[in-house]
Amino acid sequence: MNGLSTSFRYNRSVNKLKRNYVSGPLTRNPLTKYVKTAFSKIPSDKWVSADTGGVKSNPSGAHQGWNMKPVIVIHGGAGSISTEREPGCRAGVKQAALKGYSILKQGGSALDAVEEAVVVMEDNPHFNAGCGSVLNEKGEVEMDAIVMDGKDLASGAVSAVRCIANPIKLARLVMEKTDHLLLTDRGASLFAKAQGVPEVLEESLITERSRKRWEHNLKTGSDPVESQFGHGTVGAVAIDSAGNVACATSTGGLTNKMVGRVGDTPCIGSGGYADNLVGACSTTGHGETIMKVTLARLVLYHMEQGMSPEDAADTALNCMKTRVDGLGGVIVVNNSGDWTATFTTNQMSWAAVKDDVLQCGVDHGENETVPVSDALIPS
Repeated sequence: MNGLSTSFRYNRSVNKLKRNYVSGPLTRNPLTKYVKTAFSKIPSDKWVSADTGGVKSNPSGAHQGWNMKPVIVIHGGAGSISTEREPGCRAGVKQAALKGYSILKQGGSALDAVEEAVVVMEDNPHFNAGCGSVLNEKGEVEMDAIVMDGKDLASGAVSAVRCIANPIKLARLVMEKTDHLLLTDRGASLFAKAQGVPEVLEESLITERSRKRWEHNLKTGSDPVESQFGHGTVGAVAIDSAGNVACATSTGGLTNKMVGRVGDTPCIGSGGYADNLVGACSTTGHGETIMKVTLARLVLYHMEQGMSPEDAADTALNCMKTRVDGLGGVIVVNNSGDWTATFTTNQMSWAAVKDDVLQCGVDHGENETVPVSDALIPS
């Protein structure tokens, strides 16, 4: 074993011991005071990343002094996308990715980038979020959303909200203006009014396609779980030049769901999770099965064990399939800027930008790649 590998293993072990003994629960161990004394000599800004073996700063300050290459990854929902909808979904995720990346390139935060990218998709009727949301069993729109900042694990979410054009913006207000993580239904509505968030007419959030699907699923024998796929939840993950990561996810939920049903999206660890120590993940698929395995946090757990984003995504999605027979997709970025868009459904619209290159796909194995400069030229 060469010196670099030996050093990496030693540093990783030291870092693990430091977490367990200095900030862990073993305070009554008689050796604790000696361990604390020894590790107190290790500067807090020299904690070691087990992902790469490189020396990185305390996550609360991201990668101070580093100039990370910004990355953003977008998904427009996992499922089966009809031929007529595919061009709109493909264009929509590209537009969202370019919007978020432009914020990152100008020095903006990962949190701002994922929020604005999701706003683009909430304003796009091709997606099941915002103005394209599906309808509950009463023919009404109820939406969920979550944002999370990996710098300090701050998060905000809303569920079962109505008459709000951009639930993701309301979720961020919950994060920044309250001591809570999640507001729902009437409470979220009252909070929105107090914050000056304008209400919109419910009809403005209902497309003809959503109404027809609702009417179709009222028929005896229809399966609302199956009808969810192909009209997808939207999400974004990003890492900014300071090394901070963030995630955002927004959805109209499940077609013909019961009134008041809350899915995975606004649940921290299920619909999304972000932690500068590891990375960020946003999920899509059947919400109830995603919640059973807390899919987003499961992906990050596997990365904590040393897996790449791709391997972590594959492992977590396979777990969801084998344990609870669930299908879905994830987008992931780690704290080194590596990323993946992985899904077990037939399709998932996704886009990513890194190093001024836009990548996009819908089908398994597809990866359309163009320079950002070319993507910005009107076709």
